[in-house]
Amino acid sequence: MRHQVRSIAVPFRAIRDVCGLSILALAMGCSSSAPTEPAQPAVAVTAFEGARVIVGDDRPPVENATILVSNGRIQQVGVGSAVTVPSGATRVSLAGKTVMPTIVDTHVHLGTTTDDLTRDLTARAGFGIGAALSMGLDRGEAPFQVRANPPASGARYFLAGRGITMPEPGRSDVPYWVTTEAEARKAVQEQAALKVDIIKIWVDDRDGKYKKMPPEIYTPVIDEAHKQGLRVAAHIYNLSDAKGLLNAGLDAFAHGIRDMDLDDELIALVKARPEVVLIPNMPDRGVVQDYGWLSGRIPEAEQAKVQAASTDRPQAQATWGIQARNLKKLADAGMTITVGTDGNTPWAPHVEMSDMVAAGMTPAQVITAATKNGASFLKMTDTGTIEAGKSADLLVLDGNPLDDITNTRRIAAVYLKGVEIKR
Repeated sequence: MRHQVRSIAVPFRAIRDVCGLSILALAMGCSSSAPTEPAQPAVAVTAFEGARVIVGDDRPPVENATILVSNGRIQQVGVGSAVTVPSGATRVSLAGKTVMPTIVDTHVHLGTTTDDLTRDLTARAGFGIGAALSMGLDRGEAPFQVRANPPASGARYFLAGRGITMPEPGRSDVPYWVTTEAEARKAVQEQAALKVDIIKIWVDDRDGKYKKMPPEIYTPVIDEAHKQGLRVAAHIYNLSDAKGLLNAGLDAFAHGIRDMDLDDELIALVKARPEVVLIPNMPDRGVVQDYGWLSGRIPEAEQAKVQAASTDRPQAQATWGIQARNLKKLADAGMTITVGTDGNTPWAPHVEMSDMVAAGMTPAQVITAATKNGASFLKMTDTGTIEAGKSADLLVLDGNPLDDITNTRRIAAVYLKGVEIKR
């Protein structure tokens, strides 16, 4: 904004008073001038115009919308005719496009070196993933260093550090292997000192191969975490464990119930604690799917491998069916649901979202799970919806995912903090 400096007439007596000098002294060098404020640079504004905007919550989409963005934040969103675009703003036409918030993946397992994490987070951003939570296999110092200094064009990074489980010889030795309450509480305290974002536990016997973490261990873990101001997410498999964990105060399920259809008792427990979060992590559906949408986005050999593995498998379909029915029941019961993929595949959220719709959730419910709910779960107050004051984290699509959830794969552009990233 250009500032004009006004000339100010200053009385002669005032000059003498200020300078404390005679007219002769004034002539020899004493002077007085009104202070002026330094000119402020103009604030750049970008107007994204003409798109359908999916806010990311229960509100209906805004058609033919204009989004005003300045300094990486959304200043205004509304129907184009109701938004005044400032003179000199950069205009970006998104006519025919749909814009939604970037996706939040609340359950991943990323690399553990700086280079690997930079690659993983950058790759996710290219698929419209704006943030990711790594769940309990985060070895060493690099994950914490990257969290503090994430790549500018990458997804935001959250982590659980080292998770907690019973001894599992032959599996990962990154998590704490605990067998006593004292060991469990100490593990939580050590991770709390590192300021992890959440505590991760595994409550699973791995098909009978290991002793499962009992209530005598997971209850103190939850209690200690809450004392440290942290939440706990649990890898589970069985309905009975889900009930026990809910009664112990668990905050989130890092998987859905997989052994059987859930019952009325579980529904009642969920309704009594609506703040508990479910990250479904749907398994392979066991049906042939077309992965042609990945063409040009991943190496050709990798795409061919993914396509070849997509076959009809009745047993996988039965396993998927249990989780699909349980997910639908929990969604209907009002449980808070997010999106998670349990791995290191940057494009996986798009498959997970499709699976969640196939399970019976509506596209609008799934989009809310992937955006607003995910951001809330990770305590990101500045993203997750497209509204004034939020970070301009925008996923621009060539189709409307409210009509067909697979349109989240038709990515035209991704903006993080108002800057288009290279894909």
